[in-house]
Amino acid sequence: MVDSWQECMDYCISVTREAGKVIHEALKHDVSIMLKSSPVDLVTETDQKVEALIISSIKQKFPSHSFIGEESVAAGAPSILTDNPTWIIDPIDGTTNFVHRFPFVAVSIGFAVNKEIEFGIVYSCIEDKMYTARKGKGAFCNGIRIHVSGQEDISNSLVLTEIGYKKDPEHFKTMMTNMQRIVSIPTHGIRSPGSAAVNMCLVAAGAADAYYHIGIHCWDMAGGAIIVTEAGGVIIDISGGPFDLMSRRLITASSRALAERIAKEIQPFPCGRDDEED
Repeated sequence: MVDSWQECMDYCISVTREAGKVIHEALKHDVSIMLKSSPVDLVTETDQKVEALIISSIKQKFPSHSFIGEESVAAGAPSILTDNPTWIIDPIDGTTNFVHRFPFVAVSIGFAVNKEIEFGIVYSCIEDKMYTARKGKGAFCNGIRIHVSGQEDISNSLVLTEIGYKKDPEHFKTMMTNMQRIVSIPTHGIRSPGSAAVNMCLVAAGAADAYYHIGIHCWDMAGGAIIVTEAGGVIIDISGGPFDLMSRRLITASSRALAERIAKEIQPFPCGRDDEED
């Protein structure tokens, strides 16, 4: 019996490598920057070029499939997840890193069927690390199997999150208070690499023990989410409930005990949903 989803995954890996070559080449030249929703919400010609490359390549091979892409949504396309096979794409996760040549820049692609993620691919292209995971078949980095640390004690944990501009000062205050609460437990510290997809892969590979974030998008999470779970980790909502890909928030961790402890410490703030109509 032909495994059609494996065919999709194999093709996606090759397309992702081509996308990585485009990003590498772009880093040799001056980066043309544009703004989206705010002065710190950046997009480059390379983001748009890479997304167009990925979607056109996959659409040619699988014309009946659906797509949710960061730059397509920014241009007005809907962000609605259906039961149809759907590619959820972030062409450059870590655009600000890319602009500054900070070395955590990734192509992130998640593939969902019946609203469930079947496989995820995150290519940290400056590091040349290809993270892959297929449902039920484990997680890998450059073909070598990876596992979470298994850490359960938050006081022995290194935690990842991201610090960014918040238009609402109360949201900013909550973000900073959450960090203070985590650090003061105490933990081994907080790090902010600047790419949600890379953050999830660092948890999957055991280099960090947990990652939480409020205000990201489905294309930031779709590739990395299954890599974490297939590496033995857990992913939950910040409330402690089940993870919802369209909710714009998550906790990933090396153990359920650690994820639930972080959920008890952090306070939410409104961030909307990806599948809300404007």
